[in-house]
Amino acid sequence: MKYDRILIRYGELSTKGRNRNKFVDKLKKNIRRAIQNYSTAFVEGDLERMYVVLGEEKLEDIVKVLKNIFGIQSFSPAVKVEKDIEQMKNIALTLVQKLYQPGMTFKVTGRRADKSFEFSTDQINREFGAHLLINIPGLTVNVKKPDINLRIEVRKEAAYLFSETILGAGGYPSGSNGKAMLMLSGGIDSPVAGYLSLKRGLEVEGVHFFSPPFTSERAKQKVIDLTEKLSLISGEMALHIVPFTEIQQLIHSQVPSNYTMTTTRRMMLRITDELRKKQNGLAIITGESLGQVASQTLESMYTINEITNTPVLRPLIMMDKTEIIELSQKIDTHDISILPYEDCCTIFVPASPKTKPKREKVQHYESFIDFEPYIQKAVENTEMLIIRPGHSLKQDNLEDLF
Repeated sequence: MKYDRILIRYGELSTKGRNRNKFVDKLKKNIRRAIQNYSTAFVEGDLERMYVVLGEEKLEDIVKVLKNIFGIQSFSPAVKVEKDIEQMKNIALTLVQKLYQPGMTFKVTGRRADKSFEFSTDQINREFGAHLLINIPGLTVNVKKPDINLRIEVRKEAAYLFSETILGAGGYPSGSNGKAMLMLSGGIDSPVAGYLSLKRGLEVEGVHFFSPPFTSERAKQKVIDLTEKLSLISGEMALHIVPFTEIQQLIHSQVPSNYTMTTTRRMMLRITDELRKKQNGLAIITGESLGQVASQTLESMYTINEITNTPVLRPLIMMDKTEIIELSQKIDTHDISILPYEDCCTIFVPASPKTKPKREKVQHYESFIDFEPYIQKAVENTEMLIIRPGHSLKQDNLEDLF
C-alpha cells in the first residue's frame, strides 16, 4: 500500500465566509508554484477539500515543501479507494498496521458526505473498528485520546482513508492580504519580519540599499541569499537594489553627525515609499524592535515616520533579540545574516547617534538640501531581481518567467 495523495486542511481560511474562495484559490496557486519542480504531482480539489496527488513523486519530498506553505493548518497522507467495503477494509488494516506498536490504542472517525453510501457514520465506525480489533492482536479502543485515529471520508467520487496528521505553517496564503515592501538590510531582524509578514498573507517585495564601494558585492549577494530563503515560502520574491552611495555621502557632508542616522532612515523610508507606489503596494515592513538600537527608540520612530502616511508594519516591535534569533534559526536565515559583510546602515554609523531626535531639528537640517532629485534618481536606477529558489532573474529578463 502506497499513499497516493495528501489531504490539505485550510485552518484560518474556514472563517472567511463569502471570501473563502479567494483565499482557497490563492493557496492552490501557491501550492502549485511550490511543487512545480515535481513534474508528476498536481493539485486538485474545491472549497471543502484540497489534495496534492503525488504521481510518481516521493511522499517525504512533497511533505517537506508543504510544511513551509502558509495557509495550511495541517495535512495528512491519504489513500483514495473505490467505495467498496472490502477494499476499504484492506486499506484501513494496512494503514493502522503501519503505525501500530504494542500497547497502542485507536479509534475510527468516519464521515459520510455521500448519503447514498450503504453504511451510516456510526456503522462505518463500528464495522471498521471491529475489523481492526480482529486482525491486530493487542490493539485496544480509546475514543478520547487514541494513539491512532483512522479517518474515513466517504465522498461522492470515492472514499479517502488517512491516519497521520502533520502540522502545517498556519496563517494565510502568501499574497492573499495585499502587497508590502520589506526594508531588507541583511541583518538578523528584517528577514524574520518578512517571514512573519508572509505568514499573515502579505505579498512581500524586498528593498535593499546598496552603497558601493563602501559595501561589497558579497554584501549584496548576502541579501539575495536571504531573499531566496524567503522565496522558498512564497515561490518567488522581488528584490529591489537601490543605489544609495550618493545620498549617503550627501547626508554625511551636510547634516550634523548625531543626526545623520535619522536623516538616512528618513530618506530610506521616502525611497521605499516611492517604490511601493510603483509596485502598487499598500504598506512598508521593517525589522525594528522597540529600543534595540538608537534608530528604534520611540522618539526615533516618531521622527522618522513623519515623512510618510503609508502604514509602516513592524512585526518584531515587542520581541526580544533572543526570540528574534531563535526564529531566524528556525527559518534558516540566521547563518546568512551573521556573515561579516557590512550593509550601508553599519558603515556610516556616527559615534554618538541621537536616541531622541527632534522633528523640528531634523527638518531644519534637511531644509538646506534638495533631496528630491537624488531620491528620484535612486528610484529610477533601482535594479529589480526576481528571486526563485535556486536562481534569480533581472528585471530585463522577466519575460523568461512567462
